[in-house]
Amino acid sequence: MKIEQFEDTNLSHYSYAILSDNREIVLIDPARDPKSYYDYALANEAKIIGVIETHPHADFISSHLQIHQETGAKIYVSTLLSAGYPFVAFDEGAALEFGDVKLKSLNTPGHSPDSISVVLEHKSKDIAVFTGDTLFIGDCGRPDLREKGEDLNLKREELAKKMYSSLRNKLMLLDDDVAVYPAHGAGTLCGKALSKANSSTIAAEKLTNWSLREMSESEFVTALTADQPFIPKYFPYDVDLNKKGAPSFDESVQKVVSGRIVDNREQAALLDPEVLIVDTRDADIYKKQHLTNSINIMDGEKFETWLGTLVAPGDLFYLAGRSNETLTALIERIAKIGYEPFIREAFVLDAGDEKSDILNLNTFKEDPAAFTIVDIRNSSEAREKPVFEDAINIPLPELAERSEEIPTNKPIVVHCAGGYRSAAGSSLLESRLDAKVYDLSEDIKKFY
Repeated sequence: MKIEQFEDTNLSHYSYAILSDNREIVLIDPARDPKSYYDYALANEAKIIGVIETHPHADFISSHLQIHQETGAKIYVSTLLSAGYPFVAFDEGAALEFGDVKLKSLNTPGHSPDSISVVLEHKSKDIAVFTGDTLFIGDCGRPDLREKGEDLNLKREELAKKMYSSLRNKLMLLDDDVAVYPAHGAGTLCGKALSKANSSTIAAEKLTNWSLREMSESEFVTALTADQPFIPKYFPYDVDLNKKGAPSFDESVQKVVSGRIVDNREQAALLDPEVLIVDTRDADIYKKQHLTNSINIMDGEKFETWLGTLVAPGDLFYLAGRSNETLTALIERIAKIGYEPFIREAFVLDAGDEKSDILNLNTFKEDPAAFTIVDIRNSSEAREKPVFEDAINIPLPELAERSEEIPTNKPIVVHCAGGYRSAAGSSLLESRLDAKVYDLSEDIKKFY
C-alpha cells in the first residue's frame, strides 16, 4: 500500500492517489488536469478504479467526471452533495475496499454541509485520514463559502457550529498516530492560518492547531468566523460547476482561440473595445505600452486566484501575454478554475497607445501629503502593519466597486505589500478615475 501526494503550488492544493497491493488506485480530490494521475497509474502498472470527492471545491475544478468518463472509475461522494453526475453514495458508515486497503467515510460538515473525511485502514488499523477542507495543518476550513450559490444559502455561524462538532466528535477521536492529509496548504483562501507543512498527525494537531484547543462552541464560532480572507468571485461558480462535473481538460483548453500576435494599431483595432483585456505581462512592460480597457494581472504564482477575484464568472475577456508559450501555460492555469470558456481570445501583445505615469519617488518621499494614497492590502494587513498614516484602505477585491470613494483632487498613489497587487490595482483605477494614478510597486519595501 502506498499514499502518493500531488501538489499544485499555485492553488496550494493537495490531491492523493492510494495504491493497493493488487495494483488498484483510488484518487482523492483530483485537480482539473488528470494527466499526472494517469502517468502515476502507468508507472505503477495500476488501474484507477475510484475517485473520492471530499466536497464540491470552491477554489479549483476537479477532474472527477473526466476520469470517470475516460477510465470507468466510480465517483464516491456524500449524498448531501446533490451531484449532477453518476456517483456511489459515500456517507458515514460506507466503506470502499480494494486489495489491502479499506477507505471509510466520516461525515464532517463545517466547511460545507456535504464535507466528508476519508479514513484509510490498512491491516485492521487506521493509519491516515484525508480531511479535505475540514482539518488543515494548523487550522480548519472556513465556514463562509456557502452563503452564495445556486441552491445553498447557509449562514457561516451554522456551519461553524457543525465544524466544532466535526473536529471534536469525529476527527479528534481518531488514534493519535493517524496521519492527517488535507486538501490544501499555506496560501489557500479556504482557511486563514495554515501551516506550510503538507501533512501531520492527529496528536500533533491536538498540540498545535488552534481549532482543536479546548474551548466552548461559542468561543470557537467567534474565533473561526473572525478575520477570514476575502472570497474570490469565482468560488461560488466553481462549487456549482464541480457539483455538475466539468468537461474534459484537454478539450476545453484546445477550444480557446489563440496564436495571434497583436503588434500594431491595425491588429489592435480589430479587438472589441467593450471586452476587458487581461494583460499578464510584467508591470514595467505594461506601463510603457498597453491597450485601452486593460488590467495588469501579472503572470505570477497566484495569477488564477486574482483573475477569478477581479473578473466575474461569465464575463468575457481577452488574454494578452508576452509569448505563445506563456499563454499556453496560462490558459491551462485558467482552466484549473474553470474560466477557460470566458477567454474571448488569447494573443501575444506588443502594441498599445496607452502608457502609465511613473512616480517620482523622491517627490513622493518629500511630500506624501500631496498625494492621495490608496492601500489595497487586505484590511487585516493594513491594521497590523500600517505604512502611511492617512492612506485610504480599499482591499483590491473591493477596488472596482469602491473606486468612487477615492478623491481625485490630488494624484493617486496605489500600494500593496510587495508590488504584485498594486500593478493590478493601479491599472484598474487608471481607466476609472479622472486623476493621475501611480503604482508604488516594489518601492513600498523602502517604507517599511
